[in-house]
Amino acid sequence: MESAAAREARGAEAPRPPAPPPSPSEPPPTPRARPRLVFRTQLAHGSPTGKIEGFTNVRELYAKIAEAFGIAPTEILFCTLNSHKVDMQKLLGGQIGLEDFIFAHVRGETKEVEVTKTEDALGLTITDNGAGYAFIKRIKEGSIINRIEAVCVGDSIEAINDHSIVGCRHYEVAKMLRELPKSQPFTLRLVQPKRAFDMIGQRSRSSKCPMEAKVTSGRETLRLRSGGAATVEEVPSEFEEEASRRVDDLLESYMGIRDPELASTMVETSKKTTSVQEFARHLDSVLGEFAFPDEFVVEVWAAIGEAREACG
Repeated sequence: MESAAAREARGAEAPRPPAPPPSPSEPPPTPRARPRLVFRTQLAHGSPTGKIEGFTNVRELYAKIAEAFGIAPTEILFCTLNSHKVDMQKLLGGQIGLEDFIFAHVRGETKEVEVTKTEDALGLTITDNGAGYAFIKRIKEGSIINRIEAVCVGDSIEAINDHSIVGCRHYEVAKMLRELPKSQPFTLRLVQPKRAFDMIGQRSRSSKCPMEAKVTSGRETLRLRSGGAATVEEVPSEFEEEASRRVDDLLESYMGIRDPELASTMVETSKKTTSVQEFARHLDSVLGEFAFPDEFVVEVWAAIGEAREACG
């Protein structure tokens, strides 16, 4: 039998409010609009400042620059970031800082030089612009090419023995030069970038491989890819920068090329693998056209591991 105290306590309980009706499903939030990425650009030998946007790879970048200045895209040899000089440490690679200023170096004078290959190596390091032109990135001190004053860093190699190499990748051009027979003269047809008055007579060369200058600004960069759309990414970590630099050094020593974008792609590939064998298989699937020798792949894997240890 319920006591009076129990009945009083039960009567004092506040009635529970009815459960609210289920709210109608809310539409998903509208994704934030991606900001327009607008870059400032000039022709390196002198021009008004133009603005470009809407490109996703190097070829489209060159087309936008060409459109801004009323020239053909094939007139552009290469681009540098934040400097109008032929400075290979400021060369545009696979990444552009969102505040970087782009300078386009266009075709200047054409010249032909005769070279006799008296040694196995000519002393050239080749890179390319990602749009069909291979050019000289470094000249080794004391080398065969170093003794030919007409050849300069920044010169585009247009033909070897009158055979056009326009459209060839840097590693293909480096291979052609390595395979030229010794003691037999050959000709190089070169195109030098058009220079402003204060750049006349400039002949830059290097026997060392200094760390590439950082060309990014802020915390984000626009990553240009040879295949697929460009993406806005965080500035590479200390490990990624150090590993890419070491891989780029190996590319130069093994193949006579420098290519920061290729080096970065190899570092990215390594992060998806746990052994050198798996790394080699992934490289074959992603970069099979390079046909990297096994000993090179092993050295790249070791260099990336050393960079990881060095950066903690």
